[in-house]
Order: sequence, then structure tokens, then C-alpha cells
Amino acid sequence: MEKKMIKKPITMAEAKEILEKVNVEEADQIQKRTIDYLIKFTKVDSKTAKRIKERLVKEVELTEEEAIEVTNIFPSSIMELNTIIAGWKKIFSTEKKNLILNILKEEKSKGE
Repeated sequence: MEKKMIKKPITMAEAKEILEKVNVEEADQIQKRTIDYLIKFTKVDSKTAKRIKERLVKEVELTEEEAIEVTNIFPSSIMELNTIIAGWKKIFSTEKKNLILNILKEEKSKGE
């Protein structure tokens, strides 16, 4: 029977959770470097990242990919958020930007 691979975008926290299950002794060089990178730069745990992603899609109407990008970068100011949004070629109101930042802040404090 042939295995079917499904491609699905995931957050860095979700990738970290998956790769932490890999035996380091058996991991190839790319997996080791990826695990090291994710340990250093992941801002929240995978459960928190999933909640953030779901809330951003539902409450702010971001696409899943946009929600993942925001979750991975985890901006802490409107200026940082503007840098991310500029690449999407969309216009967001100040209220929506504040909502994004509030969701990040609320969920991070819940996860700690």
C-alpha cells in the first residue's frame, strides 16, 4: 500500500513538536539544524500556536498561511506587524491590527 503525503502549512511550534519526537541519534543533519533553529526561535508552544492561528483566521479573517506567518514572527508592535502585512498587499484598519496584537498577547499569557 502506498503512503499518501498531505502537504499542510504548520507553525514553527507545531514543527518543533513533531521534530522533538525524532531520535536525535537517528536524525540527519537537516533535521538536527532545523530542531536547533526551532528551539531557539519558537516563541510559544504548539497548543498556544494552534489557538492563535485559529483565532486569527476566525476573528481577523486572515488566511491560514497569513495566520501562521503572524504566529511564527510574533510581532509585538504595530510597526512590526506593518512589515509583515506589507508583503500581503492588503490594507488593515488600526482596529484589526490591534486585534491581532491583542490575540497574540492574550494567548501568550494563557500559555505561560
